[in-house]
Amino acid sequence: MKTSTTILLLVISNLFMTFAWYGHLKNHKASPLWMVVLASWGIAFFEYCFQVPANRLGAISGLTTAQLKTIQEVITLLVFAGFSILYLREPFRWNYLVGFALIAAGAGFVFLNLGRGSG
Repeated sequence: MKTSTTILLLVISNLFMTFAWYGHLKNHKASPLWMVVLASWGIAFFEYCFQVPANRLGAISGLTTAQLKTIQEVITLLVFAGFSILYLREPFRWNYLVGFALIAAGAGFVFLNLGRGSG
């Protein structure tokens, strides 16, 4: 239960962060940079309101920090892919899919149980 809550909170936090980082590229390219930075910081506040509890719940449920970071990065790629297609209306090319799949495959190694050594 805590892991699914962690994942849900990470998805929500990534939605906020993706808008904070990339949302201005659609309609505000001509806006002054300082205004865009302040608006992004305002949006990022809400990202932290979900990210910090997600990490705490995940750690309490037994996930390592490496696993939490890996989950977060995979979610980031999925959220970004949807955002770029649906909001920014950018094409999603086959090489993006292959690259993201390779990253996801690498992320899978973080969750392999290869024994618990000292290093």
